[in-house]
Amino acid sequence: MIINEIKLKKKAAIISLVIGICMFLGKISAYLLTNSAAIFSDAAESVVHVLATSMALFSIIVSSRPADKTHPYGHGNIEYFSAGTEGLLIVIAAFIIIYTSIIDLMQGPHLKQLDIGIWVIAAAGGINFILGYYLIATGKKTNSLTLIADGKHVLTDSYTSIGVLIGIILVLLTGYEIFDPLFAIGVAINILFTGYKLVRESVGGLMNETHPETLNKISDLLINFKKDYWIDLHELRFWRSGDKIFIDFHLILPYYFTIRQSHKEENEIETYLLKELPNSQVKIHFDFCIPNFCMFCNYDDCQVRYYDRTMKFDWNTLKLTGDPVYKIHTHFESGEAAKT
Repeated sequence: MIINEIKLKKKAAIISLVIGICMFLGKISAYLLTNSAAIFSDAAESVVHVLATSMALFSIIVSSRPADKTHPYGHGNIEYFSAGTEGLLIVIAAFIIIYTSIIDLMQGPHLKQLDIGIWVIAAAGGINFILGYYLIATGKKTNSLTLIADGKHVLTDSYTSIGVLIGIILVLLTGYEIFDPLFAIGVAINILFTGYKLVRESVGGLMNETHPETLNKISDLLINFKKDYWIDLHELRFWRSGDKIFIDFHLILPYYFTIRQSHKEENEIETYLLKELPNSQVKIHFDFCIPNFCMFCNYDDCQVRYYDRTMKFDWNTLKLTGDPVYKIHTHFESGEAAKT
């Protein structure tokens, strides 16, 4: 399964690179024919596409390497560098487009053969639109941030082409060549936001920023799998490295459970999560109960219960990611509880 996903990611990246090179050659030819700042803006983004996709292909190859002594958690974090680099290149391209367009506004554009440019840009926009959705779908299927980032960039490229087309058509209809650099600047401002989002997402990944949707999914899975003898689950955390998810939390079990029983419980939890979250790894810190915990313990079959259950708490994401229940209910003043 993992080998197939790696092949799928490499295939998608290679397709993106080949198409990106073809798009650049077509657009730069159209720019040389038309002298259009708007078409130049589209060609500049294609340069970024080629560079970024090359980086994406490299990161996919590196991230697919297994963990080793120097990288015990694998090489997946390079995908964040790739996505961040792609975002930065998009930002740089946007500023280049703005600079070139301002020069055209000051000196006055000199356009020619726009009819040819229209057909080239229209074809490029359509191809990139299809390619972008293909890359994003493949990225989601293989949990690849790199392919998703590349797909978003390619979609941005297609939107750029649409903006360029509108600008050129307005020039042809009105005769006002100033529309060309103005639309180029508008396109540049638009792609600045895409670049910023990619950089922001990359930094968030490198900083192990929590992804609420993934956290809620993990929480819901654990709640669905919950056993009666799970007295409390707390300090749930996770972080991502490429397509891998590393999950850890604390779980309170009855004190008389053996190490074998605890180990079996961990294996069952990990097997269950792997079905729903491929490439996930789970580490559990097991805590043991004390008599005071009987007050909120839901294990009816316990043979050594000291007290009846008198307290209830909700098993939800907020609880699972927070403190243990005995710290939330502050009237548990047992010194022994503080040691758990």
